[in-house]
Amino acid sequence: MTPAGLYHPGTTMLHRLPAGVKLAGLAAGITVVLLLDRRWLPAAGGGIGILYAAARIPPRLALAQVRPLLWFAVFLLVLQALLTDWQRAVSVVLTLVLGVALAGLVTLTTRVSAMLDVVEALLGPLGRFGVRPDRVGLVLALAVRGVPVIAGIAGTVRDAHRARGSTVAPWAVLVPVVVRVLRHADSLGDALAARGVDDER
Repeated sequence: MTPAGLYHPGTTMLHRLPAGVKLAGLAAGITVVLLLDRRWLPAAGGGIGILYAAARIPPRLALAQVRPLLWFAVFLLVLQALLTDWQRAVSVVLTLVLGVALAGLVTLTTRVSAMLDVVEALLGPLGRFGVRPDRVGLVLALAVRGVPVIAGIAGTVRDAHRARGSTVAPWAVLVPVVVRVLRHADSLGDALAARGVDDER
């Protein structure tokens, strides 16, 4: 299955829209969701669902965009309910979920390289102040790529524990995951150094 937040190939109108237009639309969409009256949030959710359907995103992949928020959303719901009231709590959680769903839709229908091109173009004028748009783009690309890599490492470690019949306790998974992630970071750093990425111009 395609990891959450990665490009899902397609030929729909949303896929064909320029990355800059989609990023601007994302910013506008999140702003609208934040300003909406809570009575209109379900309608906004329906609209986002229609956009996912228009982009022909499989339901399982669409749900994967917000599934990581499950435990945090529950915690936030309880906290907000204690501090305010349940209606406000539901509104805050729905706003968060809809914002993440919109961001997921953009990443699913936009190649990472296209988004990085937009970021580099926007940062171009800052080059005169010492900002390196290409380096910023590289950092963003590594960050985006690192998410599925770390998820894959965690899944491998968890499956190895289950295959041995061991109890999958959080601390039993955390240590080997951290070790493997650090090894991956070292290998990545060596590969970048070998290509002269750290050379000064």
